[in-house]
Amino acid sequence: MKNNTISTQMKKERAFLVGVDFEQQSKVLSVEDSLEELALLATTAGLKVIGSDFQRLSKPNPSTFIGSGKVQEIKAVSESLHADIIIFDEELSPRHFRELEEAFGQNIRVIDRTTLILDIFAQHAQTREGKLQVELAQYEYLLPRLTRAWTHLARQAGGGAGRSGSVGGVGLRGPGETQLEVDRRKIREKITRLKSDIEKVRQHRQRYRANRKRSLIPVVTLVGYTNAGKSTLLNNLTHADVYVADQLFATLDPTTRRLELAGGNALLLTDTVGFIQKLPTNLVAAFRATLEEISDSDLLLHIVDVNHPNAIQQWRSVLDTLQEIEADHIPMITILNKIDKTEDIEEIKKQYPEFSNAVTISAKNSIGIDQLLLRIKRELFETFIPISVTIPYKNGTLISLFHEFGKIDHIENNVGTVKITGSIPGRLLAEFEKFNQQQKSRDTE
Repeated sequence: MKNNTISTQMKKERAFLVGVDFEQQSKVLSVEDSLEELALLATTAGLKVIGSDFQRLSKPNPSTFIGSGKVQEIKAVSESLHADIIIFDEELSPRHFRELEEAFGQNIRVIDRTTLILDIFAQHAQTREGKLQVELAQYEYLLPRLTRAWTHLARQAGGGAGRSGSVGGVGLRGPGETQLEVDRRKIREKITRLKSDIEKVRQHRQRYRANRKRSLIPVVTLVGYTNAGKSTLLNNLTHADVYVADQLFATLDPTTRRLELAGGNALLLTDTVGFIQKLPTNLVAAFRATLEEISDSDLLLHIVDVNHPNAIQQWRSVLDTLQEIEADHIPMITILNKIDKTEDIEEIKKQYPEFSNAVTISAKNSIGIDQLLLRIKRELFETFIPISVTIPYKNGTLISLFHEFGKIDHIENNVGTVKITGSIPGRLLAEFEKFNQQQKSRDTE
């Protein structure tokens, strides 16, 4: 396999994009829209997109993914356009890579969507945690694709993750099967070490979150499709200085800032990596420690670029990802951003009932920010949920928490426990869930 990393040369490599429209397969975006998104990804990675094509299939070709006739057609077009690299909008198997590279010849490299996204993440990871997570995803992706066409591991992995040691090989033939097994063993050892390092990071995050919960300051997390405006909103609300650019995955590492609300209430606001359709599974797994920040939130702010032609599809894609990481139970406010570029926002709400209760803002121009802050305050501090709990006296902190923040209708002291009936702020519901009598009775029905 030839070098599948993206070039770092000053001259931009020329990329030709290839998509597949699988019949009877549910999809977030049409094949045309997905190729447009792939073009944005390629541009973000520093490539120059010179053309694209797609084929409708019932299933992938076992050898070349697309049909052999289409391969020859794309080869001819790519050569006429002087393409350096062909990018497939799907994840390719090791066999697909091998057959396609042989078909396209030595002068054109082949990568897939996953390789491209991993490369972008490698460019944008700034913290040690982010770099560890990207490097793990890269090595796990590389391992099954390692063949004798790859040279010694030191050539591609000596610099770690990212540009200097990413998921690629070189154009020369490798030294043979014995060296291949050595390289595989080295990658497995590297994966084991990376997982150990990331687990230490995860444990540190868990301790940090535990301390944060003891402070009783609610955590609000910004989620949304990449480039929806999350970082712009964080900067607007907290006067942070998070990097903002009109490109996909401009920010990768999570950023947390304190936000003071009117009336003396405070919260911690966290910006997270943007979501995207077809997000590589191994990347989601590698970023588990970071994504747990979302799962541990008291409230989610789901930012939607209301001007995007696929806004509703992007909204659904984010919901699917939240379900995948088991964060779909957390209270959420949907925010339609960039309304300064929209002529009739009410018409959009009528067209999409899912957005009927959304808050409308322009994070860039500070439109609707006051209404958003009022909505956040109401959700966190003024929305109370009825609950009946039986708490052991040994959990005195929870009893005090109910007295301090809840509204008590009835209290009954028993041997070793206290039964409290009343209501609590929705953000505290998870704290009392295991002692919730109403929930237990529903579970046994």
